[in-house]
Amino acid sequence: MDTPATRERLLALYPVLAELPPALREAGLAADAATFELPDGRLLFEQGAPCQGFPLLLEGEVRVARGTPGGRTLELYRITPGELCIASTSCLFGRAPLIAHATTVGDCRLLLLSPAAFERWLAVEPFRRYVFGIFAERIAELMALAEAVAFQRLDQRLAATLLGHGTVVLGTQQALADELGTVREIVTRLLKRFERQGWVRIGRERVEIVDAAALRALAAGDGGGGPIGR
Repeated sequence: MDTPATRERLLALYPVLAELPPALREAGLAADAATFELPDGRLLFEQGAPCQGFPLLLEGEVRVARGTPGGRTLELYRITPGELCIASTSCLFGRAPLIAHATTVGDCRLLLLSPAAFERWLAVEPFRRYVFGIFAERIAELMALAEAVAFQRLDQRLAATLLGHGTVVLGTQQALADELGTVREIVTRLLKRFERQGWVRIGRERVEIVDAAALRALAAGDGGGGPIGR
């Protein structure tokens, strides 16, 4: 741990840590944890690599995705301060390689707890219950994602994704394609169709939502034309 302020923020974001025996918690933070500051776009961990520890995010956002040998990726979830990474957790549980990769979104600061300290903390019932509870929530989210990928048209998924980013979506069309697990050309084609229908306005690395109601109807499966791609 770096400073008392870092410790205070950690406990505010992860209040379950206050339920650990003080001696166990302080020993872990003093001897088995390190704080890292990472810039935007930095690889936090790599798919197939061994897990180096249990990350606790203090600032910023982390994007966790799974890639293919062909270079395509599918975003699985994002981590914000106070949340846990189930890719790291499952790796530590099974002592297996990481099933996904993670990159920072904006500048990030995190505390990395060693695998040994994580196992000691996991032996404490409140912490174990907390970790398994978050794990279950994330698994449910991933099942919903798998269902959407398998059964929902890509135009519906794109509409839902745009709405999830607010009234103005900042970023490249390639980033949207990565988030949806598809290729940029299909996203570009769909966005142009949305623009022709008056639902969005496309700019340089931005998409402005003009008709949110129409996008919501499409996302719900209530219209929007035939499918384009998967």
